[in-house]
Amino acid sequence: MSYPEVLAYLFSRLPMYQRIGAPAFKKDLGNTLALCAHLGNPHERFRSIHVAGTNGKGSVSHMLAAIAQAAGLKTGLYISPHYKDFRERIKINGRYIPRPDVIRFVEQHREAIERIEPSFFELTVAMAFDHFARQKVDIAVIEVGLGGRLDSTNVITPLLSVITNISFDHMDMLGHTLPLIAGEKAGIIKPGVPVVVGESNPETAPVFIQKAQQNGADIYFADQRIRLQERTPSTAAHTVFDVDLGDRSLAGLHVNAAGPYLPANLTTVLEAWRHLPFLPETALRNGLENLQALTRYIGRWQFIGERPDVLVDSAHNEAGLRSVFTRVATLPYPHLHIVFGTVNDKDLSKALPLLPPNARYYFAKADIPRGLDATILQKKASEYGLSGRSYRSVKAALRAARRNARPEDLVLVTGSVFVVAETL
Repeated sequence: MSYPEVLAYLFSRLPMYQRIGAPAFKKDLGNTLALCAHLGNPHERFRSIHVAGTNGKGSVSHMLAAIAQAAGLKTGLYISPHYKDFRERIKINGRYIPRPDVIRFVEQHREAIERIEPSFFELTVAMAFDHFARQKVDIAVIEVGLGGRLDSTNVITPLLSVITNISFDHMDMLGHTLPLIAGEKAGIIKPGVPVVVGESNPETAPVFIQKAQQNGADIYFADQRIRLQERTPSTAAHTVFDVDLGDRSLAGLHVNAAGPYLPANLTTVLEAWRHLPFLPETALRNGLENLQALTRYIGRWQFIGERPDVLVDSAHNEAGLRSVFTRVATLPYPHLHIVFGTVNDKDLSKALPLLPPNARYYFAKADIPRGLDATILQKKASEYGLSGRSYRSVKAALRAARRNARPEDLVLVTGSVFVVAETL
């Protein structure tokens, strides 16, 4: 099989959550365990860090991987979804899994794939574990796909469990209250494995504390232990912080990232770092300062054009969108143009009220089956006082926004990872 044939096989044969939604979500770990057993349990042959949370888990995973790389460790990184290239999901030291390795894996294990009938996500998790074990990584950072307790990644026993935060997303599968969602995320807490929680929400903290106590796991709430002070001026590509760790300080910490959620994510990373004693301060500083080059970190608060500035951000749920638009409101642009699209299973009554009514909108459907039709989105948005046109594609919407914007304006692309992906 050629690489395009392998991808066509994976995308067409295996249910993919990012494309079809809830029907692709498997509510047990049976398929993953069967695949791992078939592969010789590769997840038991490398050290790992497990990262869950509603928002920020991808950013936290990239930052932790960058720090490990800067320490000289051969570092695996598993993330989802991908933006442009399937191989973004499986990286070692920032390098995508080679195409021949993807082909080999599918061809060699096709009989087992067709017998077990895993979802797309279950198979990619197994492929990642197999790749990391074969390449003998020193450590792998594993991002949870959805939830935690029943997520396919939750067969590992990591050195450290990390839960960034809890907010409303995927309620149809994870629950309609914050404590219920927290209970699913808390499923990654393992016996005797310390856990770092980024934000100490009074509704969810008791859930995590109880689960940690049941498992004899030490628990640390990052926002209770670390204080950040952002220096000004920062740039679109770098942010500088002075850090108070309680028992010590870190002055002038440069992070190769920006955005409204960076302080919370960095706080989580710093607390996690304190429980990974094999990663020295030099690795922390070098890894964060060279985040994008080390890990190919993309799609989060990323400027991709000038005159007008074009900013893309993958915020897609209530908490993420609120953070983005709160920060955008402080930026000194005379006019705001927003390319917006979402998926058809999102609760628009939560998202649309967060969008600024004084912006000009360009509604678009991402090129996936789950994408919400742009005309439906436009009609629903008009009920919230949001005015604009619908476009046949994300690229057409972005072209129109750039054409209508003045050089000093801002064009923002947001609402879905899949919308952002079509602009990169």
